[in-house]
Amino acid sequence: MKSVGSVPAPATADREPSRPAPTPAASSARPASRRDRGGVHGLLMAAPAVAGLIAFVGVPFVYAVVLSFYNVRLNSPLPPTYFGLEQYRRLFTDPDLSGPFLRSLLNNLTFAVVVVPLQTGLALALAILLNRKLKAIGLFRSLFFLPVVFPMALVAVVWRLILARSDQGMLNSLLHAVSLGNWGAFDWLGDAATAMASVIVLSVWQGVGFQMVILLAGLQQIPDELYEAARLDRASRWQQFRHVTLPGIRGTLTFVALLTSVLSFRVFDQVYILIRGGGLDEDATRTVMYQAVTTAFDQNNVGQAAAITVVCFLIVVALTLIQRRVVRPDNED
Repeated sequence: MKSVGSVPAPATADREPSRPAPTPAASSARPASRRDRGGVHGLLMAAPAVAGLIAFVGVPFVYAVVLSFYNVRLNSPLPPTYFGLEQYRRLFTDPDLSGPFLRSLLNNLTFAVVVVPLQTGLALALAILLNRKLKAIGLFRSLFFLPVVFPMALVAVVWRLILARSDQGMLNSLLHAVSLGNWGAFDWLGDAATAMASVIVLSVWQGVGFQMVILLAGLQQIPDELYEAARLDRASRWQQFRHVTLPGIRGTLTFVALLTSVLSFRVFDQVYILIRGGGLDEDATRTVMYQAVTTAFDQNNVGQAAAITVVCFLIVVALTLIQRRVVRPDNED
């Protein structure tokens, strides 16, 4: 006879043994290890580029800074003597040095002020024009990008033939034919009013294709749904460009403007070739890099040339930081 309060014991033979709940540390151990491995892989992939920057940019710049504190002369039997800040003082106070340097710096600023908006705007217009699904669109993109492939030395030689002063110059010949013989031979490269403009046109023609490709890649990242929504809202083409295209490529546009600014202060090849080839007004087109090279190898003053490059580097860094601050995208900290 069973007692009233007796309760049969539950069967536990088929029940699985209980497992402890995973702790937060154990659950996050695997993602953390994956992040660590990803960081190591990223460092390994970036190591060649970082090593190249240190070897070909960092070390030469540090060496240039060291040379700027010494009086170093090429082909001189005397050993280098320590000058301290004398090279920098002469660069801004000595009339024989400060005049050409300040003129070259002004020419560089003029070049950058004109080229940066002109080349960036033209590259954006070409990118929008070529961002279409048309037949043979790849051929047109290649044709606009083709000048970038050409070496600047070749481009400068070709443009020297185009802008030649004589009647055999291609531009003068064209204007002579269009004006029915009323146009005379004009010295495009030798005249101070058109010398820098000629260098600007040459540089924009040769480099606009590179910026165009970068902006074209940015345009292709904008979703088509945004344009469809804008068309449903009856937005005009200008409104689509202003409210969809520009916000979508603002980061890319900022990068292109910064890159063009840095390259504008590195202009040297076309100026050197055109001046050495004869005909180009030297005072109107002298740049900082041209001044540094001629100071080092024509005047044999390596210390002064190093000081010029250091000052140019600091100016470029300052202008780049200011421009980066002004045109920084809103989504960045």
